[in-house]
Amino acid sequence: MRRRDFIKVVGGALAWSTVAQAQSYPSRPVRLMVGFPPGGTTDIVARLIGHWLSERFGTPFVVENRAGAGTNLATEAVVRAPADGHTLLVVTPSNTINVSLYEKMDFDFERDIAPVASLIRSPFVLEVFPGFPAKTVPELIDYAKRNPGKVNIASFGTGTASHFSGELLKMMTGVQMLHVPYRGSAPMLTDLLAGQVQVAFDNLPASIEHIRADKLRALAVTTTYRSEMLPDVPTMAEFLPGFETSSWLAIGAPSQTPTEIIVTLNKAINAALADPKVYARLAGLGATVMAGSIPDTAALFAGETEKWRKAVKFSGAKAN
Repeated sequence: MRRRDFIKVVGGALAWSTVAQAQSYPSRPVRLMVGFPPGGTTDIVARLIGHWLSERFGTPFVVENRAGAGTNLATEAVVRAPADGHTLLVVTPSNTINVSLYEKMDFDFERDIAPVASLIRSPFVLEVFPGFPAKTVPELIDYAKRNPGKVNIASFGTGTASHFSGELLKMMTGVQMLHVPYRGSAPMLTDLLAGQVQVAFDNLPASIEHIRADKLRALAVTTTYRSEMLPDVPTMAEFLPGFETSSWLAIGAPSQTPTEIIVTLNKAINAALADPKVYARLAGLGATVMAGSIPDTAALFAGETEKWRKAVKFSGAKAN
């Protein structure tokens, strides 16, 4: 067989193999890798979407929590997995922060993770435990200035958007607060509810029930607009013009995953987000659905990476 004919035959076989693989997808349980412990917003949303996809495809979509290293452990597990759509990453702002926060990683998020679909966006909420004396953002700033280094501000991990929301607060006000990182939102909330730490920026979906039950006091949300779920809670920008951060979630896959599989997943995830029951559940958590195309998700990854690159550089923070 001539070389040209051989290449055509091999190329056709590979193309057919890819199509057949996509048509039979998924052929076994799919892992949704979450870089935080159970109980936080990322975990809650991943399980909600995973349950819907399990019913849609008739194959389990199983959440696997692999916390540590600011979501890098979960991300690396996905990067090293076969690129066949059976191991997916729940992407968070931490992934786009880590691009510039870590000087050395064993993978390149921008190169090694392909965008699949966006899920939600939600504000962070600046909150304190009820025994803390500050009831407003100005009162918090005043108290922290009068007690430099004595106020603990928790986050759900070094390098997370929760952490850098706190850094932004410190940079814009000049207050000194001690950063206390946790391995996820759930353990952070446990200590915040007990008064072991005084202040935190958390995802609104993870904290809203505690706020509604008056177990936590919300001082402000971090988006430029007030949350429909907490209409009486002001925005940070009302006190600190220009302050804006938000949490978002998306799905990524190993970069060599066949396009047909990524398209299949994008369509299914968008269908899940359009389901009235899923939509209502997410809205009840204070999240805004972000259904969109694969290019929309790619643009989200790129824009967030650039935004946090500037923030990390300004703060001078490095993780290693």
